[in-house]
Amino acid sequence: MSDTNKSGYELRADLLGMAMGIVSETNHRSRENELLKPADQRNVVNPWTTEEVLTEAEKLYAFVQKK
Repeated sequence: MSDTNKSGYELRADLLGMAMGIVSETNHRSRENELLKPADQRNVVNPWTTEEVLTEAEKLYAFVQKK
C-alpha cells in the first residue's frame, strides 16, 4: 500500500480484499479448531457472509480515517 494517491474506489476495493482475507482466515481457523475436537463435540462452522466482510471492511475504513 505504498501508493498514497489512490482514489476512494481503489482504497475501498483494497479494504474489501483485506476484509475478505481476514474473514476467510477467521472462518478457516474456526473450522480447523472444530476438527481438533472429538467428532461428537464439533459445532458447525458456517461459511462467511457478505455482511461479515462489509462489517470488517468498515472497521478497516474507520481505522484509515483516524488521524
